Amino acid sequence: MRTLTRALSTLSALALSAALVTGCTSAGAAGIGIGIGIDAGSTGRSAGSDEPSADGRGRYAEINGLRLYYETHGTGEPLVLIHGGLNTIDSAFAALLPELAETRQVIAVELQAHGHTVDIDRPMRYELMADDVAGLVTHLGLGKTDVLGYSLGGGVALQLASRNPDLVQKLVVVSAPFQSAGWTPAARAGMAAMNADALLGTPVHEAYTKASPKPEGWTALVDKTRQLLTEDYDWTSEVASITAPALLLVAESDSVLREHAVALASVLGSGATAPSGTTPARLEIIPGATHYDIMYRADLLLPLVTPFLDAPAQATASVGAAK
Repeated sequence: MRTLTRALSTLSALALSAALVTGCTSAGAAGIGIGIGIDAGSTGRSAGSDEPSADGRGRYAEINGLRLYYETHGTGEPLVLIHGGLNTIDSAFAALLPELAETRQVIAVELQAHGHTVDIDRPMRYELMADDVAGLVTHLGLGKTDVLGYSLGGGVALQLASRNPDLVQKLVVVSAPFQSAGWTPAARAGMAAMNADALLGTPVHEAYTKASPKPEGWTALVDKTRQLLTEDYDWTSEVASITAPALLLVAESDSVLREHAVALASVLGSGATAPSGTTPARLEIIPGATHYDIMYRADLLLPLVTPFLDAPAQATASVGAAK
């Protein structure tokens, strides 16, 4: 099993945590095969007219030519969750979502070609997926909402906040760079080596086939994700324009370079005029975590995420120094 863990980490820098592969921790094991379930009574807004999924766990919204799958959990202030590459809602957020939904209305989305959302004939781009999420936020009438994105989903969240400042109130970005050069060399090599056949039978593949109405779309998902992740990009100007207060979280042993995370905290919002008394970004390093298991460290994430989201915008703390 250790060999499988190393192989999965090498093949895909955005695959599930090593804990999921080995099944050695209860948090990791919770990510596969556990239905979080949808609180039908809390969907509200315009969701009632959206088609329910066959498994009854979520709904589909017609957005930009996609039947975009989403789930709604809990009640309160809205928070949108955006998963990482090759993830589903369950595999990315099984540890975190139930806790967040105790005090908030959590709207979790599955991006183009991921999980329940069947692919369409268009390339996979951060900007397009950000527009999909913006369309869902508008469709549901959420107004200005908080957003949390992990890994690939963190890139989508950065694009969402820069392209639609009127829709993002606060931003939490977990283990995501704003430049392709922000990934470690090992992560970039792993992304370039992603292969659909090599990942057959792994937890990411099993999670996909369990969720997808068309599991034969697996190869296209991996191929498009590999193409997306191996393209060069630099979002310095876009990130500098973000006005939303942001919390940046990276693992102590992340696939995002530490110095790049520090640069993101410095660049984010630097070209925008923030509300009086606020600072655009705060950086926190999650001790003992890796890129692959950070989302299962609810014990470390919640004490940071919850106070940040609950605090008034004026109380947002200054940029933290990486150590």
